[in-house]
Amino acid sequence: MAIRVWSSLFLCVLALLGSVSYASESQSKEFVVTLDHSNFSDFVGRHKFIVVEFYAPWCGHCKKLAPEYEKAAQVLSQNDPPVILAKVDANEEQNKILASEFDIKGFPAIKILRYGGSVVQDYKGPREADGIVSYVKKQSGPASAEIKSSEDANAVINANKIIIVGVFPEFSGEKFENFTAVAERLRSDYDFAHTSDAKLLPHGDSSVSGPIVRLLIPFDELFVDTQEFDVDALAKLIEEASIPTVTVFNKDPDNHPFVIKFFNSQNAKAMLFVNFNNDLIDTFKSKYHEVAEQYKGNGISFLIGDVEASQGAFQYFGLKEDQVPLIMIQTTDGEKYLKPNVEPDHIASWVKEFKDGKVKPFKKSEPIPEVDSEPVKVVVADSFQDMVFNSGKNVLIEFYAPWCGHCKQLAPILDEVAVSFEKDADVMIAKIDATANDIPKGTFEVQGYPTLYFKSASGKISLHEARFEKRGAIIKGRNEGEEILKSPNAVGIALAALLTYKLPIK
Repeated sequence: MAIRVWSSLFLCVLALLGSVSYASESQSKEFVVTLDHSNFSDFVGRHKFIVVEFYAPWCGHCKKLAPEYEKAAQVLSQNDPPVILAKVDANEEQNKILASEFDIKGFPAIKILRYGGSVVQDYKGPREADGIVSYVKKQSGPASAEIKSSEDANAVINANKIIIVGVFPEFSGEKFENFTAVAERLRSDYDFAHTSDAKLLPHGDSSVSGPIVRLLIPFDELFVDTQEFDVDALAKLIEEASIPTVTVFNKDPDNHPFVIKFFNSQNAKAMLFVNFNNDLIDTFKSKYHEVAEQYKGNGISFLIGDVEASQGAFQYFGLKEDQVPLIMIQTTDGEKYLKPNVEPDHIASWVKEFKDGKVKPFKKSEPIPEVDSEPVKVVVADSFQDMVFNSGKNVLIEFYAPWCGHCKQLAPILDEVAVSFEKDADVMIAKIDATANDIPKGTFEVQGYPTLYFKSASGKISLHEARFEKRGAIIKGRNEGEEILKSPNAVGIALAALLTYKLPIK
């Protein structure tokens, strides 16, 4: 609301001053600064705080963000001091070294760069203009807000969020400096505040004078106190305490930050999916919470998900609604273990069987096709071993996603490649829907679509990169680190992809 009022007042002042020409000029001016490989380091190096979006012109999410990002940049340009929003076309060949430097794996990716770029943090705020402005203003200000009154406390403390508050008799000394260092390190994930009066806090205690750190959390015991002031130890404690004993996955947006933390944790992940309208839901929650308490701190995080809100997870893990209620555990190496149609009293015994190594892994797989007569053969998880590893053939296999535009471009090329080698009994061209089938771990690395691998009859596995240009397609063999062939036609691509088989690179 304050942002809107300020903007309106600013425009009114301009009108009173007769600055019509300025207003029209500001509408045409771009407030988001465009950076590239030639000016990035110099520009960033001159600023204490800057926000940079890495985008691709073809990305739909980037196009949706663009007008909101521009509106936010215009408002933030009037901040005191002004806050700069910038952008980099990470799809541009000359800027790809920047994208690699900042570990950009998807678009749009927004980074907060502090102190001339020496500190880099992920932007974790909203994607609409008002939300961007509010989040960036907070990030560009002090890492910890001082609470002097009950009004300050009400403004800072939100019952639905994690707030870390330091209580200090005076705002100086090693412990206060360490607290401030932790706040600076974790400020993109949590809100920090400090006060000299503990009575101003929820669960306040007049006998508490500090130094002490109180974590206000909207779950479990509601607050955690600690006198740990070692920077690394305090940061670790905050991270561990910020994950509920059981994370709730439903449509309540207040729970979403905790769901993200759950999936980002390094622990094995236990997930119980139940219809929250089930008559036994309270029993499920109670029994599951008991199990979570038992294994807390043993490398397993626990989540309970409402089936209605978990459709994306069901698609990702290859689960079916007729298996609900179901519990699944995904280990740190990606293996999945599943117990469908579980009953509340069976949860504890099944988790114990898992811990004892008595549960077999679950594999997501489409059915093996009854008829597979097309030139490009269809591989699924259940047939992967036989068709790829045990076939004795040279196999070129595409890992694709049904919604992927580049995969659709590649499809007719693969068809022609397959036709070209149809009479060669030693060659098979194949494809697998990587969104509907689990991929063998440790052998194939699929980080985007399409991904092409060539497995020779002798067992050698090579990764190939496919990309598309106006004059045709390019396939690059990464195993040799050099481009194999450029060609505008399918036969050329066939030769390129199978060069390792026909003409091994020396």
